[in-house]
Amino acid sequence: MLRHHTLTVKSYYEHTLGKPREYYNITRPKKSQDLPNVLSKEEVKRIINSPKNIKHRAILTTIYSAGLRIGELTRLRVEDIRSDDGYIFVKDSKGKKDRHTVLSLQLLALLRRYYKKHRPSYWLFEGQDGGQYSAKSIQAIFRKAVKETNANAWSTPHTLRHSFATHLLQAGVNLRYIQNALGHNSSKTTEIYTRVININNKTLKSPLDLL
Repeated sequence: MLRHHTLTVKSYYEHTLGKPREYYNITRPKKSQDLPNVLSKEEVKRIINSPKNIKHRAILTTIYSAGLRIGELTRLRVEDIRSDDGYIFVKDSKGKKDRHTVLSLQLLALLRRYYKKHRPSYWLFEGQDGGQYSAKSIQAIFRKAVKETNANAWSTPHTLRHSFATHLLQAGVNLRYIQNALGHNSSKTTEIYTRVININNKTLKSPLDLL
């Protein structure tokens, strides 16, 4: 799109204005840095506890609890839940890199109940045909939970990942640990979550109160 825009301007300079053919250094607009959408802790709690179906509840809880992308969730294998060592192994995440992320004890208890009922054979969450659970189905589960709980209507399953990072920051967890859990190559990517921390008189003192 930007290349097409550059060629259009170049054509205007040369053919319409009659300027000589040469290279034009055209400044591109900076990419907008929108803040990630984040759910409150209460909204997350209502959303992940909304599904009556234990598989649906386990899916939403896993995304939030481990800060996963949808594609990473659908590719989780049963063997990737490393309960003895206390982590979840994420294979071929963004950038084709493997990583470890946190395994919540509450999530582990839920996954054990889910496993006992559904007995997945290979993928942690399997569809009706035994293959990977579909991203479309996960989005439908999430939308239903949001509607039932009257949570933020603009949120998506990826919002659970954003909320995971933000809530850890609010709890005082080191940014480096959060970066590793999310699988970010650069700390600059993770630092955006510092901009969504709520500013109020509990998180920041006005200089007036320090006089």
